[in-house]
Amino acid sequence: MQYSIEGGSLPAVIISLNAGEKLISEVGGRTWSRGDVTTETTSNGGAGKALGRMLTGESMFMSTYTANGPAEVAFTSSFPGRIIARELGPGESVIAQKSAFLCASYGTQLSVYVNKGVGKGLFGGEGFLMQKITGPGIAFFEIDGYCKEYDLAPGERIVCDTGVMALMDESVTMEIQSVKGLKNKMLGGEGLFDTVLVGPGKICLQTMTVKNLASLLIPFLPLKK
Repeated sequence: MQYSIEGGSLPAVIISLNAGEKLISEVGGRTWSRGDVTTETTSNGGAGKALGRMLTGESMFMSTYTANGPAEVAFTSSFPGRIIARELGPGESVIAQKSAFLCASYGTQLSVYVNKGVGKGLFGGEGFLMQKITGPGIAFFEIDGYCKEYDLAPGERIVCDTGVMALMDESVTMEIQSVKGLKNKMLGGEGLFDTVLVGPGKICLQTMTVKNLASLLIPFLPLKK
């Protein structure tokens, strides 16, 4: 399987398949295909994993794309930003924000990931239910805006706005903490909660989220009369 990521800030990943090779995505994830490709809708792991995906806000079912000869299948980002690829070894996992997963090679497993900070996570932008993607295989993720990657040392911390964390290694710990001080909460302008990421492991942060963009546009939208 070979791929290319094209399109600048409105990217597409175009994946070249040989006969018999397969891909998986959320239902309806494919944007276009070239050549003889069979599409099948499955639960990809049974009812339990399907229910878990539904709880994260994704479809219960997955689409499987099988090449019956040399073929191409393309997936595009739903928001201006970047598409990144992660190669996962057997049993290796990454944790993704809801809606970040784009597609993956067949055999990659998707499941629900429960953030340990469940109570506070209910109020954070990431939420406490996220996606866990486990290899072996190669997976593709869409990042909103610019993607900044950090490789955190053991115990190293990064504090960021909620919703900014897009992807992290399973070894990274994520907590949702309340902003300290009443004045900071009321006048700080940065929200009531922060996301704290603690290493070791790699993280991907995104500079723009759909939620933030919507909040910027709301003052300019016409009011209904």
